Amino acid sequence: MKNLMSILPKKSGRSLGKITVRHQGGRRKRKLREIDFKRDKRNIGGMVERIEYSPNTNADLALILYEDGERRYILAPDGIEVGQKIIASEKAPLEVGNALPLAKIPVGKTVHNIEIKPGKGGQMVKSAGAAALVKGKEDGWVTVSLPSGELRRFKPECFATIGQVGRVEMKTQNLGKAGRKRRMGIRPTVRGVAQSPRAHPHGGGEGRSRVGLKYPKTVYGKPAVGKTRKKNKYSNKLIIEPRKKGPHVG
Repeated sequence: MKNLMSILPKKSGRSLGKITVRHQGGRRKRKLREIDFKRDKRNIGGMVERIEYSPNTNADLALILYEDGERRYILAPDGIEVGQKIIASEKAPLEVGNALPLAKIPVGKTVHNIEIKPGKGGQMVKSAGAAALVKGKEDGWVTVSLPSGELRRFKPECFATIGQVGRVEMKTQNLGKAGRKRRMGIRPTVRGVAQSPRAHPHGGGEGRSRVGLKYPKTVYGKPAVGKTRKKNKYSNKLIIEPRKKGPHVG
């Protein structure tokens, strides 16, 4: 839909001429689809008109034609089909693609596109194949198990969409060649130990040398292992159980 698309500007990871995100470069021209993460078209039914590829998300998009004639893109859940009816409402049936407040979703149901703040729009669990699980409801909060293993509390008014994000096979997809990565705008990454000591904290040494530091660092000298989360982050009080540790953390 042309009225829902615009040319996506290419900045190659630069802000005010300075590189703020490394390993980005030239890529094919892309069009940005305007995605309805808020699902704020409430109590108005819609029909899935078609499933479309999106170059800016690893999940496919579903084009929805609503009863009032408006069209919007949403993330295509796994199992959604062309011609299927969907709705965002507090009284919506518990079917794939429908959006409801977490308070109305029973325990054990799979959800995605979850709001952190009511009305702000979905901010969590939006990548291909991702799914969260409603674990429980107590003390005015809804407990949700996230794909990372984190157990987190949400306000019951926060909206979420039923089902798992589609294109599950994306996680096991083989790109095939380096050129495909370059067309996506991703440039090669050079290991820190292979660089000079002027370019990276891990650099220098004769031959294949170890990092030689107490802990690994980024190119900017910041710690790159262990707990790098801010100690006074606003959402600390909402996390019941932190996410699973990676294999590199002792």
